[in-house]
Amino acid sequence: MRYDSITEAIGNTPLVRIDPEVHGLRHIDLYAKLEMLNPFGSVKDRPAWHMARPHLEAAADGDGTVVELSSGNTAKALALLAGLHGLKFKSVTNRMRVPEIKELLLLLGAEIEELPGRSECLDPTDTDDPLTRFHQALTEPGSTYLHTDQYFNPRNVEAHAEGTGPEIVKDLDGRVPDWFVACVGTAGSSTGVARVLREHDPEVRVLGLVADKSDFIPGIRTIDEVHQVGLFDPGTYDSLASVTSQEAIDGMITLVRRCGLLSGPTGGAAYHGAVRHLRAVDEELAGTGRRQSAVFIVCDRAESYLSYVRDRRPELLGRARRAHAPAAVTDAEARAEARSVTVDEARQWIAGSGPRPLVVDLRGPHAYTALHIEGSLNIVDEVFEELLRGGLPFSKKTPVLLACPVGEKSLRHAALLTRMGHPDVRSLAGGIVAWRDAGAPLVRE
Repeated sequence: MRYDSITEAIGNTPLVRIDPEVHGLRHIDLYAKLEMLNPFGSVKDRPAWHMARPHLEAAADGDGTVVELSSGNTAKALALLAGLHGLKFKSVTNRMRVPEIKELLLLLGAEIEELPGRSECLDPTDTDDPLTRFHQALTEPGSTYLHTDQYFNPRNVEAHAEGTGPEIVKDLDGRVPDWFVACVGTAGSSTGVARVLREHDPEVRVLGLVADKSDFIPGIRTIDEVHQVGLFDPGTYDSLASVTSQEAIDGMITLVRRCGLLSGPTGGAAYHGAVRHLRAVDEELAGTGRRQSAVFIVCDRAESYLSYVRDRRPELLGRARRAHAPAAVTDAEARAEARSVTVDEARQWIAGSGPRPLVVDLRGPHAYTALHIEGSLNIVDEVFEELLRGGLPFSKKTPVLLACPVGEKSLRHAALLTRMGHPDVRSLAGGIVAWRDAGAPLVRE
């Protein structure tokens, strides 16, 4: 098969049936759409090319910089596309959380700027957030950057409405699946594919998968975060369900070891969420003589997430599981075991006559530099987790107040420190966001 440009190889990815012996569904045919086989390695190749093409054609003289608020696959695809056209690429994000992706972007020649956003994701409603202000500046007339704007650009959705969706129908011989299961990030793929499938059959049911509130799965937002995305429309989905990072890795391992699909954790989350939801449907179909079909997307490949797996499931890579790891604490255990304090209670504790607590800010250094609680110590959560390998990092005589963006990671860390024997560690409920919203003082570095 001959192409004149690598961009001609984008799309037309395989649709592969998953062996029923693997998923156990007796009356449902489950298919995986292998977007991991796009030339740049992910589902983002389609929208990246569709969004960037008008900019690249307008900058045919090779002058300018393509910019996107991305720390993952969209940035990777855009960096390659920009390089193909003699342009530069700049990735702007709060924090690059997957080391392999960051290193790959640098290899591709991308410039990476980590702005001091207050939270991990762009929140367009927070007009004081530096990341939001940068996004607003990019969308103003006269901006010198070529901004693809994946969170709001309708061409993100169009790429899947014109490509991914029709391909699924074609590969099913003109039939439409009864179920479409999609992880929700920018909402481009889920919205575009759902639109096409429902044009063929309005009865198609769409399950949207989000990351568990206190968890991180690359490429997937939490239920709170998806509402910040301009392309997200709750009406697209018949239902939304959450998936944990552990479930995503379980699904990933099943696809890799049982199906021969080198899926990353996002595809694993889609598989796990699909099978979990469809089990009840499968039981209802028993004895009816009817069969149904379902499709989910394998978004990208496993190689970029080895450190992600190592941190959460080291035994899968031949390493011993760490006893003192936040991943060992479930959400329910964190809520039951950790002590949480409100902003008012925390302020009284800090200003009280007793021993002043050591306030540990677990956010990234840029966010800390922008605004933090006066006198607090900045230890980024990944570094904090490394400290815990050696046992308690603080004296038991020192009370500790942990703070993160919204109070979820700090609660998990507080539970772990309590398990390790620290008698007085508390988590700031609502995190730095709640502190700010309450009008409590914050200082700049």
